Amino acid sequence: MARTILVVDDERTLRETLAESLETEGFVVVQAADGREAVEAFRRHRPDLILLDLMLPELSGTEVCRIIRAESGVPILMLTAKSAEVDKVVGLELGADDYVTKPFSFRELLARIHALLRRTEQQAMLSEPETVDLGRVKVDTAGRRLLRGGEVLPVKPKVFELLLFLLRNAGHVFTRDQLLEQVWGYDYAGETRTVDVHIHWLRAQIEADPANPVYLETVRGVGYVLRRTEGE
Repeated sequence: MARTILVVDDERTLRETLAESLETEGFVVVQAADGREAVEAFRRHRPDLILLDLMLPELSGTEVCRIIRAESGVPILMLTAKSAEVDKVVGLELGADDYVTKPFSFRELLARIHALLRRTEQQAMLSEPETVDLGRVKVDTAGRRLLRGGEVLPVKPKVFELLLFLLRNAGHVFTRDQLLEQVWGYDYAGETRTVDVHIHWLRAQIEADPANPVYLETVRGVGYVLRRTEGE
């Protein structure tokens, strides 16, 4: 799946130029023009990386960084002015991963983006167990298999992708639209009913009683959440 980058900058020309260049490189791009939009876009789209300008209306870049870092470990690459040395330090202390100083070359920015994404992937590989227990089934994340009592269960590829995404974000509630965006991709033309069908298939595999799920729960009026242990 294409990686999603949230570009946050109140300079429209720069923001749109960055978005166009990143899309040419194969990224999906979400844009925000101020701090409040940035937080809303982060919560809605769950990007893989954030390009965050420090000088923003509504909420400052450092405040946005603080809010997002309290909720997620998503890589944050700050865009700073040359004179903003104090802001750079504050931003890094709040949890930003790197920064580039304006004006910058797109090639330099792209190299830093790839470096952060590689680091995040390596950390995920190191921290993610190869086998995850979900009650009566085991999830072999490396082999992309579901096992019950040593027997390999048949599972559709997209159902397994949905399971992996929910496992990596266990405890987080996602709307149907968010799951469509994150698992199926932005170009997916189906409706949210598709998510419900795949959730139904997944429950049939992992739940002892799919009609009364204890791992993959419905949050009424919102969406779905996966809990790694019963009653978590």
